[in-house]
Order: sequence, then C-alpha cells, then structure tokens
Amino acid sequence: MHFLSFIKDSLAAATKGNKNFHLWMGVLSLFMMIGFYAYTVQLDEGLITTGMNDHISWGLYISNFTFLVGLAAAAVMLVMPAYVLHDVDFSKAVLIGEGLAVSALIMCLCFVTVDMGGPQNLWHMMPIVGIFNWPQSMLTWDVIVLNGYLAINVCIPAYILYSKYCGREPNKKIYVPLMYLSVFWAVGIHLVTAFLLAGLPARPFWNSSLLGPRFLASAFAGGPAFMILALGVIRKCTTYDIPAKTFNKMAMIITVAAQINLLMLGSELFKEFYTPTHHSLSAQYLFFGLHGHNALVPWIWTGISLNILATITLTFHKLRRNPVFLYPACLLLFLGIWIEKGMGLIVPGFIPSPLGEIVEYSPSWVELCVTVGIWSLGLFIFTLLVRVAIAVEQGNLRNPQT
Repeated sequence: MHFLSFIKDSLAAATKGNKNFHLWMGVLSLFMMIGFYAYTVQLDEGLITTGMNDHISWGLYISNFTFLVGLAAAAVMLVMPAYVLHDVDFSKAVLIGEGLAVSALIMCLCFVTVDMGGPQNLWHMMPIVGIFNWPQSMLTWDVIVLNGYLAINVCIPAYILYSKYCGREPNKKIYVPLMYLSVFWAVGIHLVTAFLLAGLPARPFWNSSLLGPRFLASAFAGGPAFMILALGVIRKCTTYDIPAKTFNKMAMIITVAAQINLLMLGSELFKEFYTPTHHSLSAQYLFFGLHGHNALVPWIWTGISLNILATITLTFHKLRRNPVFLYPACLLLFLGIWIEKGMGLIVPGFIPSPLGEIVEYSPSWVELCVTVGIWSLGLFIFTLLVRVAIAVEQGNLRNPQT
C-alpha cells in the first residue's frame, strides 16, 4: 500500500509547478507531438523518407544513439565518488545523475527502434521469440548491457527514494552492491557500443584500438558537462542547495577527460595523415573532403574547435571556478562532443563505400523532427525524475502514515 501511495504522491509532485515549469513541459510536449507525426510518416512510407540509403545505413539516429550511450555511462562519474569513494560532496547530485542515465537510455532505445524502421522489426531482439544470435552478435551484447544498465539505474534510485519516502534509512547491504555493479556496467555499455563499430573490418575508419578508450574519455567529459548545466538550472530555479564543491570537482573531472580526449584525437590524426594509406580515405573525406565531396568538413572542424576552446577554458583554474566561464565552456564541450561522436564518427565510416563509391548523406526533415521529438521525450522524463528526487531529498514528499 505504501508503494502505491509513493507512486501516486510522486506523480503529483512531478506534475505540479509554476508557470515556467508548465511552459517548459508544454514546449517539450509540442516537440514530442511533432516528432511523433514525423515518425508516423516514416512508418507509412518507410525508411525512404529518411536521408539514409543503401550506402549509408546509419545516420542521425545511430549518431545520437552512440552519443547518448556515453551520456548514460557518465552517471558513473557521480556514483563512484559518492558511494565507492564516500565523497559527500557528490551526494546531492548522484540521484539526479542516475535520472539522467535513465532518460538517456530510454532515448537510446527509442533511436534504435526508429532506426530499424518500426517496432515490429525488433522481435529479433527478444530472446526465444526471435533469433537473438547471442553471443555471436555484438548487437545482442549491446541490447543486454543497455537493458541491464537501465534496470540497475531504475531500481537503485527507486529503492533509495522509496525508503526515504517511508521515513527510514536505505539499507546499504541492498543498494551498495548494486552501486558497485553499476560502475562496472557503465564502463561496459560504452565499450560494447565501441566494439560494435570497431568489430566491422570493412569499415577501417572505426577499426581502431583507440575507439573504446576514446569513447570513455569523451563520455566522461560530455556527460558531466551536461550535468553541470542541469545542476546550474536546478540551483537557480529551485531551493535545492547544491554545494559549490560539487561543481568544482565535476569541472575537474571534465577537464581531465576532455584533455585525454583531445590527446587521443591527436594520436588518431597522426596515424591517419602522417603515413596515409587507402584506409585513410574516410578520415580524408571527413577532415578535408574527397574528390570534391566535403559535406562533413564544416561539421568536424566546428566540433573540434568547440572542444579545444572549451578545454582551454576549463584548464585554467580561475576560469573553471567562475560560473560565467564554466557554464558556456560546458555547453561548448557538450555540443563539440555531440558533433564529434555523432555526425563526425558514424557517417564518415560509410564514405567511401567498400567499392570506392562516394555517396554523401544529409538528414531529412523526418529524421530531424523524430530526433528532436526523442530528445524532448528524454528531457521530459528527466524533468519529472528530477522533481521527484528533489521533493523526496528535501523532505517535501513523505508518507503521512510514517
């Protein structure tokens, strides 16, 4: 009975708010409806309505999927200090980080669904019902780790919040082992996604031993960067007090991860261009264009420029501790990594094709609208989860019978 009361009270806490809150949720709902309409067009006419084709079968959808897996994995950068290293400075942000992980994973599953054309094509992803091809297929490993990580990140915050709602301390013997498991699982989901790409020998652009470590470095920079922006909004719009030490320590983590990411980017550029081979054609197309085709060149140089500018800003101690510079730097870094791990990673892997053909790709209006709709859905869910977490943490949401 208490759990039903918890669900009911949580829904009430998540949906009540001031004018700005309802405006924000209304805008997200509008974008979600536009995205749903675009998806019905795709379901009606097929994947021909997207910019993808026989040569480039992964576009904007899988680009966002790859980036969002990293965003979900970044929750470990809050969980590990708070629960493994017992750093109390992260205690007020860890549940919000896990809410971000849940939202990002739901977006990942949505992007996979729309990329497959329709939900009816997902039956092979269901063991016993379809031909799962586990353990041979890396895709099935990805399905297992993503759903497992989603289950862990739903169970832990739900148990902690429910315990506090009932007025009792959460039992560490229950949730701490799951916290340790989530740390290893978070690393696993991003490495498996990287191996999904690196394991395709006909795509030399992805066939790099650095791909997995670079995925982790960019995730541990981009994810906490988004968290700092979210925590900044929460700090300004609510009475939930987040100490400055939390921002400072997260900014330090972001700085180190961003520096390592740039170091590995430099290493990859050296390998591709100092002694270029036929396998360097994709990199040449991405960075400088190939045979007059250069659609991605502005994207990648914009992404790298944003990365470098943000990393330089964060490297300076005084700038990193000043919110006037910290928030813009986090925003630039987030956008730079989104470009780098999205359009700058997935699309050039298909260009040129194994037969040497060059077919360029640009997303259609259907893909753009569906993508905006899924991002709006993720932010909608994240907002609801954050409101419940804050209400419980502040003691505003309690079972009256306890």
